[in-house]
Order: sequence, then structure tokens, then C-alpha cells
Amino acid sequence: MQRIVRLTSHLTLAILFATSFFIAEKAVAQKEIIIVSTAHNDLVLQEENNKDLNMLYYGRRLSNAKEYGAISSLYRPVRPDPTDQFSSAYTPAGSRNLLEPAITVTHADGDNSLDLRYVSHQTKAIDDNVSLLSVQLKDPVYGLEVTLYYKSYYREDVIEQWSTIRNNEKGNVILHKFASADLTLRAGSYWLRQYHGDWAREMQPEEARLTHGIKTLDSKLGTRTDLYEPPSFMISLDKPATEEEGTVICGGVEWSGNFRVDLELDPQDNLRIIAGMNNYASSYSLESGKEFTTPAFVYVLSDKGKGEASRRLHRWARNYKLVDGNGSRLTLLNNWESTYFDFNEQKLAALLKDTKKLGVDLFLLDDGWFANKYPRNGDHAGLGDWQPNRSKLPNGIASLVKEAQGDGVKFGIWVEPEMVNPKSELYEQHPDWVVKEPAREEHYFRNQLVLDLTNPKVQDFVFGIVDGLFTQNPDLAYIKWDCNAVIFNAHSAYLKDQDHFYVDYVRGLYNVLARLRTKYPKIPMMLCSGGGGRVDYGALSWFTEYWPSDNTDPLERIFIQWEYSYFYPAIASSNHVTDWGKQPLKFRCDVAMMGKMGFDIVISKLDPKDLAYVQGTVKTYNNIKGIIWQGDQYRLSDPRDGSVASMEYLDTTKSSGIIFNYLVNERYGAGSQWPIRLKGLDPAKTYRLKEIDLYPGAVSSIDDNKTYSGEFLMTAGFNPDVDLRRTSVVLSVEAVK
Repeated sequence: MQRIVRLTSHLTLAILFATSFFIAEKAVAQKEIIIVSTAHNDLVLQEENNKDLNMLYYGRRLSNAKEYGAISSLYRPVRPDPTDQFSSAYTPAGSRNLLEPAITVTHADGDNSLDLRYVSHQTKAIDDNVSLLSVQLKDPVYGLEVTLYYKSYYREDVIEQWSTIRNNEKGNVILHKFASADLTLRAGSYWLRQYHGDWAREMQPEEARLTHGIKTLDSKLGTRTDLYEPPSFMISLDKPATEEEGTVICGGVEWSGNFRVDLELDPQDNLRIIAGMNNYASSYSLESGKEFTTPAFVYVLSDKGKGEASRRLHRWARNYKLVDGNGSRLTLLNNWESTYFDFNEQKLAALLKDTKKLGVDLFLLDDGWFANKYPRNGDHAGLGDWQPNRSKLPNGIASLVKEAQGDGVKFGIWVEPEMVNPKSELYEQHPDWVVKEPAREEHYFRNQLVLDLTNPKVQDFVFGIVDGLFTQNPDLAYIKWDCNAVIFNAHSAYLKDQDHFYVDYVRGLYNVLARLRTKYPKIPMMLCSGGGGRVDYGALSWFTEYWPSDNTDPLERIFIQWEYSYFYPAIASSNHVTDWGKQPLKFRCDVAMMGKMGFDIVISKLDPKDLAYVQGTVKTYNNIKGIIWQGDQYRLSDPRDGSVASMEYLDTTKSSGIIFNYLVNERYGAGSQWPIRLKGLDPAKTYRLKEIDLYPGAVSSIDDNKTYSGEFLMTAGFNPDVDLRRTSVVLSVEAVK
């Protein structure tokens, strides 16, 4: 017999949890079934007779919860599971398990075995949408406890999962592996969409069928850990999912350090996903009575393709993860590509006036404003010495903030507080604050080293850099937080146990960011890391936006931004208009509008027509940015599949939308030869399409006097008339009242 407990944060069932569990059947010998419910899906756990806890099911929810108990009998492998742990909800090592474990330990007495049995569970309805399930597991011999947490977001269909390991033994326990989540999926086949890259080549996709054995996605870089491989991925069940069809799980590890995801296709053709921190060089000594909490692994399941999965994840991110995710953002002009390190107060004063002339909200002063003994005139010196450079800025930052206010714009500033140049006063005064092996030759990444954020004094220093800027300049309005180096020769002069370094570094970083957010909860901050080297929801919980790539060639950016959009909403993507690439100014602006727009061009060098155009573009963008930032995103035409890329944003009422169309192939005859089908519209509504963001003097080929039903636009489609003469076309979609 079974005891079924459905756990959901939906308001109609929340009242049940305040009084009692929903019990389908009662008997003396009960088999506990625990159901984590979201709007469309159920994740089902089952207690076995021997107190093992298995994952029974994850998929579209059944209306009759009692039928979940019949699922396990449907699978009849040639040979039964000899361990009873092929579907474990959190697989331990060293006892019965024969597969990849989620947790590996050495007990205080030196024994390496672990067996985790179900003890109890409880749920807490946080509000009418969010619920937290905790499941307690315990080793019956050693008493080590693991609590599994499942935080479900009902309307968004999103689950965050993590674990807490508690040492109840008399001595220290060594944690050798400590995953956040251990999921078991069942399907006929499994298809992995993963990403790789490097500087200026972020988010390069690869998709392949998973075969037996273990596929591992991981990073060992310490900082800037997404440089070669990000922690986000998709798994399609039975066949590769398309935008609108197929079952797909989309997720990622919420951790800004070394991560690891093991994808094991086991002997019974189950796919096991074990995700969390990377245990590489990170065995962790856990003292008696202490707890170790892992970061969350976030995931969403959709049986309506990749597009719906990404939209659900976007809603979750805006509502629960990003700083001010449902708020606004500042458009800006950055000086980096117009001046690099070569600037002074006079040049910046002119750029401040250009900021006002352009019509954006803020001027961002980039790298090169600091250090005196070793001036920051290039990337070889000055990092760590955060005093305004007296030669460049004799009146300091305060005068620039004041001048910006006089020009009617806000002022922001770049920092890279985790890093240090060997040629700096900080390095000379505090060599023990630097991550380096004491007996080995230093090895540099971008001519710099990393500060040791495991050290509380270094945490105070890094906090003080940013806090000092705000204390001395209360009207400072924006921070660009950069992180350009990875960790070589990992060693901390502060830590006694070097195995703790990679974990405690990130914890130290998060401690600094938490302190800053407590004091400055709403200040916009860009997460930059030499481009997309640190884009994950662990870091983004402290930031308003991220920098996808230093590659701002608009053609390249279409592909990069496209792939990021599966995991992160448009409001979080900082896209700048620069001089990279060969495309016309309009093309560059149109690509930058697919997110949080900014500029990194020399306004004073624009000819009158170009200046009039960018000024008009800013006004156009201000009129449509709400739809882009808060609307639902639909990918209409993949740039990798043809000559045209097309992306649609639609407001929640299905009344207003924006469609970006780009030519991504310059071969003869390339263009929108076929109509593009729109998505998400109300089939019963009538819509008018109009081309916007036209270059001065240009005449649109789109007839905006015509109207179309939503049904027509989603079935027959619409041709945006993209070709070599019209390489980028932006359309507004408005319901006719």
C-alpha cells in the first residue's frame, strides 16, 4: 500500500498543508510517495521497503496521484537492479552503489562507506506560488545526515534543488563529493545540448545523443569559470526538441566557481543527472556538529519544446532571481572603445556631453581611472590600487559625478576588485593576500593575479573598494564589476586546509556581494568577466545584468545572444553598439536592442545622419524596451538554419510585440525568401505590422495599412523583406482595437 503526499505551493492546496497531508490511502505497511508539483509537472519520490529513497518520475503531472505507484512495475529490465540504488534520490558511495555517486565521504574513523535511508520529510508553503520540501536521509550506522531540498515555483514550473550535509560524528568527516542534485530520467533516448567556447567565442552549441557511460561537463578555472564551458545545458527526451515540440529539461548550476555535471546512462538505460560543485581538488573537512550546504541546481521541464522551457525560466529569473528583475534598467554610453586607457578630465567632460546628446541615461567610466605609483595606463599595472589617478583625474571621481549631474545624466564606474597586478602597491604591501604558490614561479592571466577571498581581511578590502566609492560619491549610479583572470597555482596563505580553497573562495565572494546588496539593494551592477566568463544564477542573484561577450561584432552577437536567451531573460543581457564588425550602424543598433541597450562609440565622430539616427534609435528603444525586458520571447527563425534570424518579444496581454529580423548570410540571393511564422499571438485578434527604427530618409517596403488575424500570422506567416539592401528590419506588432 502507498501513502501519497502531493507537495505544491498552489494556493488552492496550500491550506491543506497547514493542517494535514493529503493522503490517498492508509495502511499499516505504507510506501511513502512524495510528489513535488508545479503547474504542469510532477517530480515523484518513493520510499522503498528498505527505507531507500528513489526518484520515481519527472514529467507531465497525472490527475490521479494514486497511479504513480504503478510506474515502477512498468519497467522490466533484463536484469534487476542488484543494488536497489540505480534510481536513488541521492546516491551514496561505498556501500551497495555501483554507479556514479552524488556523495562520497570518509568518516571520522577512516571508513569510506555511506548508506542513506529515508527518515522523514516536511514541506513549507512560502507563499501561494513557492513551496520548500525538505527530505531527511540518515546513515543508520554513522549518523551522518543529508537533507535534500526541493524549492518549487508553481506557476513557472521551475525547481531549485540543493542538499545540506550534517556531521553528527565525534570527529571530522571528509567530504570528497557533494552534489546538489541527483535526478533519474527515463526515456527511449537522451539528447544533450551543451556549450563550449573561449574569449569572444562564448556559447558555441553542440548537440548529440548520449551513449552509455558518463559524460561530464565541468570547470576547474576557479574564477571566470564559464570561459570554456558554461554550467547551463539542455536534455531532450526521446528526440531532439525543437522550439515548439518535444520534452526538454533546461537548467544549470547556480555557482560561480568550479562546477560539475555528470550525465550517466546506466545499464538499465536510465539517465542520471548529478550536478553541483566540482569536487576537483576540493575534499572538504567537515567538523563535528557542522553543516555543509551546496549551491542550488535549477531546472525546468517542458513538453512543448525549448521555447516554452526558456520562457518559464525567464519568468522565474525576473520574479525570483535577478536584482530588480521586474524593474527598469539604465541605457548608457561607455568610454572603453573610444578612449581605452588614454583619457583625462577634458576628454571625459566631452563624453559626458555626448551622453546627454545621445539621449541615454548614464555615462560609464571604464578601466584606467586609478592608481598613482604604478598608473593604470595599460593592463600591466595598477590593479589593486583604487585611488583616482591624479594625472588623469586631478579632481577625483566626485567632480565627474557632479559634472554628469550638471549635464543631466548619471555616472557609473568600472572596478575589478578581486584582482591585482604584481606591479601595484597592494601587491607590495600584502603579498600574502594574493593567490599563488609560495615556492613556484608566478603565472599570469592578462598580466594579473587573483586576491584570496577566503581571507576575511581581503573580503573587507574588496567590500571597502566599492563601499568607499559610494561613500565618497553618494550619487554614483552604476557599477561594472569585472573579473578577467582565472586561478593559477591555487594556494591560500590564509587557509590551513588547501582543499577548502576553491569552495571558500566563492563563498568569500558571495559574502562580499551579500554585504554590498544589504547596504545598496537597488544599485544597478553589471556582471562582467572578460565577457561571458561568469554567467550563472549564483552570481546573477547579486547583479542586475551581465556582459555576454567582449565580441560585439553584431553578426557574431546574434548567435551568442541567441544561445544565452535559452537560459537568461533579455533584461539581463547587456548589448552595446560598437565599431566592431562590417555591418552598418542600423544593423548594430538593431542587434543591441535585443536586451539592455548601450553604446560604446564616439558620438562626436558621427556624421549628422548617423547622429540623428542613433538619437532616434534611443527614443524608439525607450518606447519598446518594456516589451523586450518583460515580454515573452519567441525564437522564430534560427540563424544557424538559414539566411535570416528572427526573434519576437510579446507582451503578456498578446497586444503588443516587437520582431527583430537580421540577414546572417551575404551570399547571392540571400534573404527572407519564405514567410516567417509568428508565435504566441491571440488567433482571434487582428494585428497591424509596422516597420520601426528606420534610418533617416529610408522608406519601408512594409505596408502598415494592412491588418492580419493572429491566426493568419501564426499559420501563413509574414515576410519582413530582409535582403542585402535591408539587412536588419525591426517590426512592431499591435493589436487593432
